Amino acid sequence: MAEINAVTLAVTDMAASYAFYRAIGWELAYGGPDASFTSFRVGENFVNLNAGEGPPAGPWGRVIFHVASPDEMWQRLRDAGYEPEFAPRDASWGERYFHVRDPDGHELSFARRL
Repeated sequence: MAEINAVTLAVTDMAASYAFYRAIGWELAYGGPDASFTSFRVGENFVNLNAGEGPPAGPWGRVIFHVASPDEMWQRLRDAGYEPEFAPRDASWGERYFHVRDPDGHELSFARRL
């Protein structure tokens, strides 16, 4: 296997999810706030949103995205009105990171290697 090409997340409100992911700054590849399926380009890969299916019950895990600056991403989300779970911090495993939940509760982590 070479890579993961895309992650697809089930969402209940495409307009709210679209606004959240646009606030991150990702490029829209397909769909939009009124679509049932939307795809954002993340580097050479994709994060897809599929409306009409709620997120799975119970814990599901998290998706981790490496970014140039977790601090800048944290501030971008706060400026857009979203509240990450905690401010960026350095971890013993060698990353600076923070977590945030999207409108459907999917946990995203933004990190960079130290």
